[in-house]
Amino acid sequence: MDLAFRKYGEGKPVIILHGLFGQSDNWNTIAKKIAEHPFAVYTVDQRNHGLSPHDNEWNYTVMANDLQDFISQHELRDPIIIGHSMGGKTAMVHALKNCNTESKLIVVDVSPRTYEPQHDKVFEALNAVDFSLLETRKQAEEILVSYGLDFGTRQFLLKNVFWQDDKMDWRFNLKVITEKYSNVGEKIPNQTCNINTLVIRGGNSNYIADSDMDEFTNRFPNNQLVTIANAGHWVHAEKPDEFIKAILEFITQ
Repeated sequence: MDLAFRKYGEGKPVIILHGLFGQSDNWNTIAKKIAEHPFAVYTVDQRNHGLSPHDNEWNYTVMANDLQDFISQHELRDPIIIGHSMGGKTAMVHALKNCNTESKLIVVDVSPRTYEPQHDKVFEALNAVDFSLLETRKQAEEILVSYGLDFGTRQFLLKNVFWQDDKMDWRFNLKVITEKYSNVGEKIPNQTCNINTLVIRGGNSNYIADSDMDEFTNRFPNNQLVTIANAGHWVHAEKPDEFIKAILEFITQ
């Protein structure tokens, strides 16, 4: 699968993978900052997201294979992989399957463990948006409001609205993501890779508990943890300076 991507800078390759309902554009500011040091930073749309192709097959195995294909197609040698949330699990599965093809792994606010479904309200809201009946983005937002989605979540989701054939639509493949959402919460295989690994979590987030570090150590023994205070799950957006500092200290060692 030919994944859509953006590239910033030149140098050692860094690949950034977004989370659920995200896209490469969410990472432009972070990517540009990292590229200054200097690195060639690739922000990638995972399948069924952004400008990448839609497909009925959607799980961490195929997304990890997509990542390996991307690395091979672009002839990237020993890339550094950064993955947030769903992208972090994709990155972990890829590292376990291709332990010798990465130089460093950075996992942002997600653990290898199983996660129970926690986006029911979001899915209800998204599937209530019938673009055949809507004429403006504001009308779509009003539906999201009616389902109780907060301002930040609404703005994040609405970045995916685009015009196609004289009507709006979502860039992500809502049908497949809705049907196969349970795949996103699946546990990462209990294999081992000794890749140099950085785990970043938001101090206000509940996605990585202290006890989860055993899950990381079982799979990635050579790991270190950075907790960014006063940040939630979107740690890179809420505390970008602290986030970039942690990234650069790790990848420039």
